[in-house]
Amino acid sequence: MLPDIQLLRPQFPIGLGRVGAKGIKKLVQVMREGRRPIILISSFDVFVDLPSHLKGVSLSRNFEVIDEVLEKLTSEPIENIEELVVKIAENMLERHEYATKAEVSMSSEYIMRKRSPVSLQRTQEIVKIFSDAIISRNGERVVFVGAEVTGITACPCAQELVKAKAVEGLLREGFKREEIEKILEVVPIASHNQRGRAMIKVQVGKDFRVSIAKLIEIAKSGMSEETFEILKREDELELIERAHKKPMFVEDSVRKMAFEFLNAYPNAPDDLLIFLRQENEESIHQHNVVAERIAKIGELRNELSSNP
Repeated sequence: MLPDIQLLRPQFPIGLGRVGAKGIKKLVQVMREGRRPIILISSFDVFVDLPSHLKGVSLSRNFEVIDEVLEKLTSEPIENIEELVVKIAENMLERHEYATKAEVSMSSEYIMRKRSPVSLQRTQEIVKIFSDAIISRNGERVVFVGAEVTGITACPCAQELVKAKAVEGLLREGFKREEIEKILEVVPIASHNQRGRAMIKVQVGKDFRVSIAKLIEIAKSGMSEETFEILKREDELELIERAHKKPMFVEDSVRKMAFEFLNAYPNAPDDLLIFLRQENEESIHQHNVVAERIAKIGELRNELSSNP
């Protein structure tokens, strides 16, 4: 019989918090009632903890678990991706009897079909969706689901500077204040723009679920406008006008996502965690700007209610 090296005692008997594999690619099919299934190209990261008396884990067991669980779950309709990562984590604990917890992360590219704003040109959008699960042998479980989208933001600060200069110029040309106000209501004010990435990640429980589609919608709401792969000239005009009528700082984006989430899920439990992040790629600087918030949902509710 071939020796099982992983079961030997290590030279340095120190326990490890996470041992596993990253970037395991799998094709996942998520069924939808009355509609074609969603096909996801997914990447899995899987880990278990390792006690101090064992030299290593059997990584081949991780791959076997993923293959078996994916085969079983994708052959039947499933309602959410978090069900998949939870099942994989539970099966990993069964296979790794020495482990006290298992962690699984799933990241997928979800292709959405949509139309451009004016010409209604058919196009597609790639959105990242993901789910994480940490399952402990003592019954504790922490499960997250989330989405990341791209969009554009128009800078409010630069827009106000351009607006102030435009007012000065129009006054020199003899326009009256009330005339200038009407002009500025009609003519979009220039600003510099950024391509932004908005991410929302929410803890879910047995009695609380979220919709991926709704999370995508919430993430998009925090930016000046969404992006499109294909745009006709009339679409570009409409998109630029919309974006410059809704200028957003990176800080505004995170706050808007938090507000929209609380509106969409008024019954979300106070003790669950939410992670919000916006990163903008500056167009006139060489750096990016980032804003984040990690909080319990109840904390956000309290802040909004105490600062109406």
